[in-house]
Amino acid sequence: MPHSFGYRARTRHLFSQDFRKHGPVKLSTFLRPYRVGDIVDIKANASQQKGMPHKYYHGRTGVVFGVQPRAVQVLIYKTVGNRKIEKRVNLRIEHVKHSKCRDDFLNRVKLNAAKKIEAKEKEKRLSSNVIPLLLVKLVRSPQTRTNLKRLCRKLMIRTSD
Repeated sequence: MPHSFGYRARTRHLFSQDFRKHGPVKLSTFLRPYRVGDIVDIKANASQQKGMPHKYYHGRTGVVFGVQPRAVQVLIYKTVGNRKIEKRVNLRIEHVKHSKCRDDFLNRVKLNAAKKIEAKEKEKRLSSNVIPLLLVKLVRSPQTRTNLKRLCRKLMIRTSD
């Protein structure tokens, strides 16, 4: 028999609920506030069929550009050929959650601010640039230590002599 080409075709495992996570949607899902500019992950919840995204958008990350009482409007960039098309999707609250993609960045900003205040009290210079891990390993290896002393001083990496 030929297979179907419906809206939810080939989503048997994609939209399936996790083990022991079946049943109605939790109340906390509806109590989370969404604001314009929030970054959200789209994850379709199969227990609520209304306002469900197409399977293409499942697992995508977008930005909220509109908020309604039971839904949010999300802006997503879809790659079609060699270009990005701006897609605007209306989704119910059950199918989105706040993204954690910026958490590391925001934590780093807070740590850098605290380090700057501490360095200012001690009257020292501080570089808050993100240094690639490979460069740090190179600087700490004994073969390249002598060649990279100037680079260490510029980046203010402390090497143990």
